[in-house]
Amino acid sequence: MPLQNQLINWPTLYHLINHSPLTINPDSYLIDAIILMSQKQSQSLSLPSLNRYFNADICNQQKNSCVLIVEAGYLLGIITAKDVINIIASGVEITQTKVADVMVTALITLRQSHATDIFTAWSLLRHYQISYLPIVDNQGKLTGIITDSILVQAFNRDIIVGIKTACQKPKNNYRKINGISCSIHHNLQLGIEQKSSTFLSTHQELQETRKKLQMVEEKLHRTQDELEKLVAENQRLQQKIFKYQKAEAAWQNREKLYCQQKEESLRESEARLSLALEAAHMGIWDWKIQTDETLWSANMGLLYGLPNRTACPTKEDFLELVHPEDRQVFSQAVTATIQQGVKFVVEYRAVWPDSSIHWLNSTGQLYYNEDGQPSRLTGTTRDISDRKQAEQKILEQAALLDIVTDAIVVQDLQNRILFWNQGAEHLYGWSEQEAVDQNADELLFKQPSPKILAAIEKVIDSGIWQGELHKVTKSGKEIIVASRWTLMQDSTGKPKSILIVDTDITQKKQLEEQCFRTQRLESLGTLAGGIAHDLNNILTPILAASQLLQLKFPQDTERYYQLMAIIENNAKRGADLVKQVLSFARGFKGERTIILIKHLISEMLLIAKQTFPKSIEFAIAIPDNLLAVSGDVTQLHQVLMNLVVNARDAMPDGGKIEIFAENRLIDEAYAQMNLDAQAGHYIELTVADNGMGMPPEILDRIFEPFFTTKDIGIGTGLGLSTVLGIIKSHGGFINVSSKVGKGTKFKLFLPAVEGCPAIKTENLAVPLGEGELILVVDDEAKMLEIATIVLENYNYKILTASNGIEAIALYAQHKHQIKAVLMDMIMPEMDGITAIRTLQKMNPQVKIIACSGFNPQEKLTEVVNANIQLVLPKPFTAKDLLNSLQYVLRNQN
Repeated sequence: MPLQNQLINWPTLYHLINHSPLTINPDSYLIDAIILMSQKQSQSLSLPSLNRYFNADICNQQKNSCVLIVEAGYLLGIITAKDVINIIASGVEITQTKVADVMVTALITLRQSHATDIFTAWSLLRHYQISYLPIVDNQGKLTGIITDSILVQAFNRDIIVGIKTACQKPKNNYRKINGISCSIHHNLQLGIEQKSSTFLSTHQELQETRKKLQMVEEKLHRTQDELEKLVAENQRLQQKIFKYQKAEAAWQNREKLYCQQKEESLRESEARLSLALEAAHMGIWDWKIQTDETLWSANMGLLYGLPNRTACPTKEDFLELVHPEDRQVFSQAVTATIQQGVKFVVEYRAVWPDSSIHWLNSTGQLYYNEDGQPSRLTGTTRDISDRKQAEQKILEQAALLDIVTDAIVVQDLQNRILFWNQGAEHLYGWSEQEAVDQNADELLFKQPSPKILAAIEKVIDSGIWQGELHKVTKSGKEIIVASRWTLMQDSTGKPKSILIVDTDITQKKQLEEQCFRTQRLESLGTLAGGIAHDLNNILTPILAASQLLQLKFPQDTERYYQLMAIIENNAKRGADLVKQVLSFARGFKGERTIILIKHLISEMLLIAKQTFPKSIEFAIAIPDNLLAVSGDVTQLHQVLMNLVVNARDAMPDGGKIEIFAENRLIDEAYAQMNLDAQAGHYIELTVADNGMGMPPEILDRIFEPFFTTKDIGIGTGLGLSTVLGIIKSHGGFINVSSKVGKGTKFKLFLPAVEGCPAIKTENLAVPLGEGELILVVDDEAKMLEIATIVLENYNYKILTASNGIEAIALYAQHKHQIKAVLMDMIMPEMDGITAIRTLQKMNPQVKIIACSGFNPQEKLTEVVNANIQLVLPKPFTAKDLLNSLQYVLRNQN
């Protein structure tokens, strides 16, 4: 488009001021300021029309994070949310401390005047590194506040309106100037025309009067009376001439004022345009082709690393600013525009004086004279270095996709392959041309797998899925991959495709099988002595009975059959024992089958009792209605053997091993606090001993491969890592607790098989609440949601806070109604310990339940000097939460 006068419609500072900021009296207490800041307040911007400049949410409501201290209209100080955190951390008693004692008095303010605009306010905010700028009038009284967020919104909106045609004054051939508003010129021009009309009218009247004067002069010689009349008429004419001169002077003053206003408006428009161009990293240029005259905006030099207001160089000097490799491209683009009339668009690199490289984009429009010849090329230049860097990053990331060894595939919801990287080519053998647009199920699987349908349903429902899949390559080789699926959405949030990352774990799975077998052989070696002893006991009756049979007892048939029964029973015992040992030692991985845990425990117990020392006592408790699981018999048998062998080694002088199982329903509250758990039906299998136990530093490492506390040559350190791997592969998880001198307890959770009899919901037979108000504090929204649902269903009233500051503010408002506080220990900004100490200062009798998934109960209690009524470790069930709350509410300190 041609350059024309432009009107820049910045909002004024008055429009951006919040005229109703939060204020408080200096004699108020600090707790009142905290409560005031925790509320939300409508922004009071000056004009409703500002909604066209800002997002509606900004204009309607924003969270308050500062309070101004005002007395008799005068601003005394300020307190921000950051100041509150520092004050509380210093140990100040917030309920007894006045605002005047802790407010910040060293303030940066801005006096509102006609010469003040949004750029002045922005400069102060940036210079002093502050977020809030109070506005005061000429007497120093507070009129409002400006925030950096409001100014950012103002600068980010399109507030430069369309270009308007410049007004031209007749017969003067004014130049067209960019950015000048014509409104003042038009209005004053109308006024001048009206005054000029009055002037002409007066002038005509004067001419007529002069004619009359001539007639009077002719009659002057005739009579004295006529002379006197002429004198009088002359005086009247003089008065009219005086009025005309006065009107002419007024007109000249108005014309002078118009010129001054016009020049001032021009300067302001140029300044605003310059600021807008600098903010947008853009400059404007104009090349008059016939005269070879070039002009550019004052800020154009900045785009080439030159000082601001650098004069436009000649064509030759300008090309020196362009990267040598791009000069020909730039010149060719100019030539094509002039000769062919195409739009001028070119991207090129500029070399700054410091040798740094910056990417620029120039676009221009060609204009023609009355003869149809090119006369002007006008356009803009802007800095696109950031865009080029982003493009380069995308290219690098695309290259990385081809470098990685993992197969990265994108397929639509109908399993049609859309993207196929080089890693996929190497892993599966098909090239990109062969794979794209093919059906993934037909290409990568021997036969349709129901697991794929379940995976698609899961990824559409939750957004992610991961698991192990058996796929085939182009050569027909079957491989195992760890597959991770992520749902991709379009701009409207609707699912459009699935991103799949496959890692070949075939060798890893083979090594795992070898590791499992090695560990099984280790356990078998441990049991070898007991097995030999037991086999000897089995074979001894067989040998003795055989020898007796050689003597033949034809006359004693009853004794004969008795000896035969002994031989048969002992032979069966030996065969069963050998069968169990061989099955355990070989460790062949079988298909997943329905397994009754009760039978599995019985088989394990048979071997353990026959091989463990007699000083080891077993206690078994398995309910008759225990549900089944789906799994590998050999692997689960190995899990049980590893745990009981470890329990035996932890009790060298003898002890008791307890094995019990129960049906368990994992609810949403427990599942959200344990990353490995999902809501549903489980079998909870517990293996506990009363041995030596483990300290925390050992407990944290027990599942690491090759970590062992046994002597060299006794253990490989693979036992518990194998247990964890098997349980996770079955969709379960493990919880371990141990205490030195008290023993260790392993809890294994295995999912119950589908189609099993429904499990009764966990008995939550706890008394209902009596409408008590409970304050729940946690930075996790899901935790607040679950706790609210559980407690409200049991007749409690709930207040929730997402951090320590909100908790303090809510407690200050409802201190006499809140009966207990459930406080998370690990939170941003203010942790649970600081918040608890503050609440205890406000009310020494406050009842607090500390909740944490990191620290053990003993450490938490020690930190707060045993002033916490109860510690509830994460994860916890709904029953745990309700029972803990009942205990705190029904028991006095």
